[in-house]
Amino acid sequence: MGYLQSNEYRFVTRWRVQGTVEEVYAILSRPADMVRWWPAVYLAAQELEPADPDKIGKVVSLHTRGWLPYMLRWQFRVTETNYPHGFALEAWGDFVGSGRWQFEPDGSWVNVMYDWRIRADKPILRYLSFLLKPLFAANHRWAMAQGEKSLRAELARRRAAIRS
Repeated sequence: MGYLQSNEYRFVTRWRVQGTVEEVYAILSRPADMVRWWPAVYLAAQELEPADPDKIGKVVSLHTRGWLPYMLRWQFRVTETNYPHGFALEAWGDFVGSGRWQFEPDGSWVNVMYDWRIRADKPILRYLSFLLKPLFAANHRWAMAQGEKSLRAELARRRAAIRS
């Protein structure tokens, strides 16, 4: 990707969690559940349109936050699936762009990668990115670190429920 405008961001997040690609796909492909298992970031999630039989086209509306004192309202549509190795989405609302989740098995572990390319359109982000971009990027890294911790806990919870 070439030169980014001050309100354009590219984040590549890598997680390593114990589980299977099928488990990780099942959890991350159900955004309405993120309010329960990733509550530090996801305040509300509502499916607006269901996926087609190929798991493409689902539209979800989200209300999210980080540790900075602002919230984001945005939507996404699933544009591509590669079960159980990941899926892609397009986003719009307080930011516009695309994301791609990839899940790679590694023994009893899964290497998770999220490539997120967005343009911040929420006024505070759009107008202050030229000055506060490092702070906004740190906010994103914090949110994703919460996601990794929360995903690990959700995988452990599911394993415990199966053993019960």
